Amino acid sequence: MLSSTGSFLSLSVFTVLVLLLSFYQVNSSSTPTKIGKGYRLISIEETPGGGIVGVLQVKQKNNIYGPDIPLLQLHVKHETQDRLRVHITDAEKQRWEVPYDLLPREKTQALKQTIGRSRKNPITVQEYSGSELIFSYIADPFSFAVKRKSNGQTLFNSSSDGSESFGEMVFKDQYLEISTQLPKDASLYGLGENTQPHGIKLYPGDPYTLYTTDISAINLNADLYGSHPVYMDLRKVKGKADAHAVLLLNSNGMDVFYRGTSLTYKIIGGVFDFYFFSGPTPLAVVDQYTSLIGRPAPMPYWAFGFHQCRWGYHNLSVVEDVVENYKKAQIPLDVIWNDDDHMDGHKDFTLNPNNYPRPKLLAFLEKIHSIGMKYIVIIDPGIGVNSSYGVYQRGIADDVFIKYEGEPYLAQVWPGAVNFPDFLNPKTVDWWGDEIRRFHELVPVDGLWIDMNEASNFCSGLCKIPKGKVCPSGTGPGWVCCLDCKNITKTRWDDPPYKINASGLQVPIGYKTIATSAAHYNGVLEYDAHSLYGFSQSIATHKALQGLEGKRPFILSRSTYVGSGKYAAHWTGDNQGTWEDLKYSISTMINFGIFGVPMVGSDICGFYPAPTEELCNRWIEVGAFYPFSRDHANFYSPRQELYQWDSVAESARTALGMRYRILPYLYTLSYEAHTTGAPIARPLFFSFPDYTECYGLSTQFLLGSSLMISPVLEQGKSQVKALFPPGSWYSVFDMKQVITSEGGQYVTLDAPLHVVNVHLHQNTILPMQQGGMISKEARMTPFSLVVTFPAGASDGKAAGKLFLDDDELPEMKLASGSATYVDFYATVSQGTVKLWSEVQESKFALDKGWKIGKVNVLGLDGSGAPSTLELDGKPVTAASNVEMTSLEQKYLEDLQVGSEKKRIVMVEVNGLEIPVGKNFAMSWKMGIRG
Repeated sequence: MLSSTGSFLSLSVFTVLVLLLSFYQVNSSSTPTKIGKGYRLISIEETPGGGIVGVLQVKQKNNIYGPDIPLLQLHVKHETQDRLRVHITDAEKQRWEVPYDLLPREKTQALKQTIGRSRKNPITVQEYSGSELIFSYIADPFSFAVKRKSNGQTLFNSSSDGSESFGEMVFKDQYLEISTQLPKDASLYGLGENTQPHGIKLYPGDPYTLYTTDISAINLNADLYGSHPVYMDLRKVKGKADAHAVLLLNSNGMDVFYRGTSLTYKIIGGVFDFYFFSGPTPLAVVDQYTSLIGRPAPMPYWAFGFHQCRWGYHNLSVVEDVVENYKKAQIPLDVIWNDDDHMDGHKDFTLNPNNYPRPKLLAFLEKIHSIGMKYIVIIDPGIGVNSSYGVYQRGIADDVFIKYEGEPYLAQVWPGAVNFPDFLNPKTVDWWGDEIRRFHELVPVDGLWIDMNEASNFCSGLCKIPKGKVCPSGTGPGWVCCLDCKNITKTRWDDPPYKINASGLQVPIGYKTIATSAAHYNGVLEYDAHSLYGFSQSIATHKALQGLEGKRPFILSRSTYVGSGKYAAHWTGDNQGTWEDLKYSISTMINFGIFGVPMVGSDICGFYPAPTEELCNRWIEVGAFYPFSRDHANFYSPRQELYQWDSVAESARTALGMRYRILPYLYTLSYEAHTTGAPIARPLFFSFPDYTECYGLSTQFLLGSSLMISPVLEQGKSQVKALFPPGSWYSVFDMKQVITSEGGQYVTLDAPLHVVNVHLHQNTILPMQQGGMISKEARMTPFSLVVTFPAGASDGKAAGKLFLDDDELPEMKLASGSATYVDFYATVSQGTVKLWSEVQESKFALDKGWKIGKVNVLGLDGSGAPSTLELDGKPVTAASNVEMTSLEQKYLEDLQVGSEKKRIVMVEVNGLEIPVGKNFAMSWKMGIRG
């Protein structure tokens, strides 16, 4: 839904202002003011739990941004062999931290145990070593460093050491500052959510502000819907790539200044709670990170199908027509969505009795559910203030709303005046679950879309319902504030001493959100908990959906925080139908994979305004390969379903046709994400970390480790210049085509309007099926395996995997009767090709009757012809239905210059009926040609 910042017509001007002011602020901070002299370490000792704890004392007090906290407690612990925690807080009183019940983790050392008592285990050494990481410190002025044990590389070093770019550590009630030195050649990724015009790498001088905010994603380098204070650092050391990550677990608003050789955090509250993850590969980093914050949520199979939504499906018949038109156009569609058009007066958990009459809606749902389609609707957190509205009445009775001076805080969103549920209150979680249960009995939806949960407010400050006028009036834009409001500046929470670069404009932090002096459960201030709002709503919604029918939930959330991926998918918010926004979508998608939210995508063809026909062609060619693939448009935009243009429909049939064929691969990647945190969509450096050319590459991406998407992202182009890392690459649309890239190189590929280039890397076994119009039917078609060897290699290996389960079960795990896992292996050696499987928990796949019908092996030495096919040790005779053919493969012309290429062939084995749930072994010889 449209951002509350205003009409899309004015946002282009707003964007320019954001860019200019952001540029001014960052550059005015390029010679930072140093605050104070830092702290000195006055004691340090070992703890019974295996860490070290110390006391820091401020060296010289000052009142810039408020008084210093005089004594701090330092707690350091190697929590696992690859994770180090450094926690610094007030030594004398409790401070706000991300609640442990929201993000479960190990508790830190209790306060006051280190002050004023005898030192039983004093430490004299200045290093504290773990399996992979070493913590060291300097006592006066206090600073600390984290090094990698294996090669001595310094990963983090807070010592200013006479640096011009930053000063010593600062710790005040509402201003915390700490910095690290960085080598010039380090490539950094993360620190979101923002739209990064320079691509996936953090860019020196760009502002990185973290504070969940409802401003459109077209605003560059501004704090958007989510807060993820984590970065990955990738650098090459002696020819080998090393990756690590740094998380600052803090929910308060912050500016992060990256200057290329240093990085500085300026935070308006909370504590320093650093986690260091040793890697050393990008995949290992994300594995370690998600082992702390929570593994990504299991997704139902249908979630990987195509989704269609629009704000402005005025009545049910329009929705029915959309479904029918997709069917007529032969474009796959799994899920149909409603924005708030189905609601009665924009109120949550209601149905419009005229436009979405319940009997007709239930009949429609019965019809689509019978063929495997699904239905999802939106819910905003703001609950309409209306004495005849049961949801509101029950909320008031249960006392579930955020308070201001003892009364429910009044705001305005789409229904008009609203109160916001306080999801930090256990009673609210129960009430919310009950409302979802009631709504599900009214309408059996298959998932929920939680929007506007930064939280978004069309007004600012302290508001009252106006007397003598209707609010909203029902005419004009629905996002104009019509309550009677006055600014709140009387507390230091509403007007903190340090101004973060909120909305890219240094707006007050309570601007168009909940007043930051409002109170949550147990007196928690909105000032501290603001960026957790969407996260806490995701947790409550997940609990509610899981409790309904015991099925696997699907939740899409706009606002996210560290750990949100454990509960929800994410879309990148209100984008524009422009070529620039198409490009930006790749970087944002890749970032969320690093953040542990792998189920992510952007609004295909743009949310507003109208995309061109050519742009929509190119966007579906990218969006068909987003992990979460959905077309969504604005109320004020012309219709842009994929069938609206014949040319777009053709591109959709091609691109989505391939998506539906690789659904088994995507679903297996989601299992990998759920068990190891591995992103579904990844930057190329995840698979090729030693190949520095791809460190900043933001125009291509991988699905899993080896399927590369190289789309057209510019207007009027019918070719694309794509980077091919070292190895052999095979086109999945034309498996006879191969590109060999010995050291890695750019290749110009043909890409006419309906073509997207997708290539599979060597050493891979890709499970595919035959596709279909709905994932449910596509899932029951025969399997094929595509095996890729290095082109022409006399010796080679390949591997792949396949996960299958009952996708309605809440847990995604390997279990007898409800899931099957298959490892596929292949070798070529001395003219013999072997392909086999190793099955775990075979019953589920055998019961489903899944069969492998075809095998394609690519890149075989073409000097011989295939013969002597054996299956499970027995010769396959001519009397069987099995056919074996050999086709010559072609190298792309560009790469033939100056080199003689070996003749290579693809061998296709058809007519197989191999049960997926049973171990098999297949082999043949590539004999001498006659």
